[in-house]
Amino acid sequence: MLLCAGTVLLLAACSPKFNWREVRSKDAPYSILLPTKPSTFARPVDLDGTVLTMTMTASKVDDTVFAVGSATMPDAAKAQAALIAMKTALVKNINGTVRSEKSTAAASSSQGLSSSIDIEAVGKTPAGKEEILFGHFVSKDKEIYQVIVMGPEKQVTRENVDTFITSFKHD
Repeated sequence: MLLCAGTVLLLAACSPKFNWREVRSKDAPYSILLPTKPSTFARPVDLDGTVLTMTMTASKVDDTVFAVGSATMPDAAKAQAALIAMKTALVKNINGTVRSEKSTAAASSSQGLSSSIDIEAVGKTPAGKEEILFGHFVSKDKEIYQVIVMGPEKQVTRENVDTFITSFKHD
C-alpha cells in the first residue's frame, strides 16, 4: 500500500502545470512560449475608432491566462495609438491602476517604425477578484501585438511572466 502511495506521489510530481512549448503563429510573424496547449480564435476589436480583426492565442494555468494577440493596422502611423488603446482597454477590464509603465520607440531602415509599452497593473474583475496584469504591447510597422499575463496576484509568479513575455519574438 505504501509503495502505491509513493508511486502516485512520484507520478504527480512528474506532471508539471507549466509545460512550456514554442508556438508559431499562422497569421502573424511571431513565435512565443506558452505553458499549456493553446487555443486560437479571432474577433473584431475597436482600437480608438479603427476596427480590425485580432487573432488571440492563449493558454491557461489554474486562473492565470497567458495570451498573445496580433492584428494588422491599415496604417503604420496609427500603430502607436493602437498600443495605447489596447493597454487602456485591458487595464479597464480589471478596473485597474497601472503600477509601472515603460515605453520605447525606434525607427530603423531594416525594421521600420517600432515601439513598445510594458506595464504592470492591479485591479479587480467585475466579480470582485483581485487581479494582476502584465502587458507587453508591441508595434512593428503595421503589425501590432499584445502579450499579456493576467490572473490572481498571489498565483502569478514573476518567473513565469518573464519566461512568457521575454520569449515573444517577431520573426
